[in-house]
Amino acid sequence: MNAQIITLDTIRDAAARIAPHAHVTPLLNSRSIDAITGATLLFKAEHLQRVGAFKFRGACNAVWSLDDETARRGVVTHSSGNHGAALALAARTRGITAHVVVPEDAVKSKVAAIEAYGATLHYCAPTMAARDATAERLQRETGAELVHPYKDPRVIAGQGTAALELLTQSGGVDVLVTPVGGGGLTSGCAIAAHGLDPQIKVFAAEPEGAADTYESLRQGRHVTDMVPNTIADGLRANIGAINYDLMRQHLAGVLVVSEEEMIAAMRLVWQRMKQVIEPSSATVLAAVLRYREHFAGKRVGLVVSGGNVDLDRLPWVA
Repeated sequence: MNAQIITLDTIRDAAARIAPHAHVTPLLNSRSIDAITGATLLFKAEHLQRVGAFKFRGACNAVWSLDDETARRGVVTHSSGNHGAALALAARTRGITAHVVVPEDAVKSKVAAIEAYGATLHYCAPTMAARDATAERLQRETGAELVHPYKDPRVIAGQGTAALELLTQSGGVDVLVTPVGGGGLTSGCAIAAHGLDPQIKVFAAEPEGAADTYESLRQGRHVTDMVPNTIADGLRANIGAINYDLMRQHLAGVLVVSEEEMIAAMRLVWQRMKQVIEPSSATVLAAVLRYREHFAGKRVGLVVSGGNVDLDRLPWVA
């Protein structure tokens, strides 16, 4: 796939396309957390987006980009949760079918959401190879359009609308931080940010147990053989090739955080801001707390990616 086809104009087109369906999420702040970090933090509240995650932006843009003939055949994807729910809901807004391949170890509350939005579920082994193979088989059998969670340019452009909104609402930031898993959110947001202001430094926050993006940029090659081990289920995907190319162009760096730092940041947001966010979202605040030298005295935009938490398995409860 050609990374150059995704531009600020592509993202603006996506924003117009999804406007009838997606929420414009608020910017939140916390004076007490600002005091702890020494920075002015602006939290883009994508946990308040439809389906409880930024993923609805990309899925909605992909679904509404389809011509009528293609749309009638439906859509298919694989997902550990949020993208599957997002595609299911996006498909429902257009009245078409959605097939979602789900790994057997996916969070039960997220799987329930996918089903509630009307998708047909297909289970597979908990590996990326099994997910890809099952989705490809379904695509062949049904004729449905594959909407990949993070490699699809339509999805990447849709995710970039989160940064477009953030920068419009905030009047500008010095630094932007997003969580990174497969890389769709980070890629789209980096393109949007640098399209509006090339001086913004864009960082990705990543769990130490799934640091393939960090290793890819450190080694100067696309690392694809890392087996993730992290509580952040939304960040277990390996970075896509198109996303790797875009991040080499746009990122100031990848900031890795430990499981303990991620859980502590998640708990801090719950306590101080009264916002229910999931572990994947907490990577951004964890990164600010760990790498303060990058953020002190600056205006920092943080994309809070989602809030779909298994309340029966909170990470700070023994």
